Amino acid sequence: MIDLSIFLGLAGIDLGAFADKPTTLTPGQREASTALWTSPDGRVEIGVWECTPGRFTADRSAAAEFCHILSGRIEMRHVDGRIEHLGPGDALMLPQGWKGEWLLMAQTRKIYVMIRP
Repeated sequence: MIDLSIFLGLAGIDLGAFADKPTTLTPGQREASTALWTSPDGRVEIGVWECTPGRFTADRSAAAEFCHILSGRIEMRHVDGRIEHLGPGDALMLPQGWKGEWLLMAQTRKIYVMIRP
């Protein structure tokens, strides 16, 4: 029999205490997250993340990441200069090796799936 994992109310679940965002370029930016499920081999993690407005760098050298935006507004800048605008209901796939910056124009919450090799 296959076991299912069901995650309800992700837009409002408590993520715990917010902490300083380590890669921020905006002093005072804070984030919180909680893992919902991790594969037995540790390669896949599903969770919810939230962050206050501001700008930060992102480096996906160690893993690919799928994101589904639940709330907020994002301007994502690729290292080649391209800019993407994302908001509630949008999703994106960051391949392993992606690097860039995120500008959160409002407090933002997303569902993430990290996929490690």
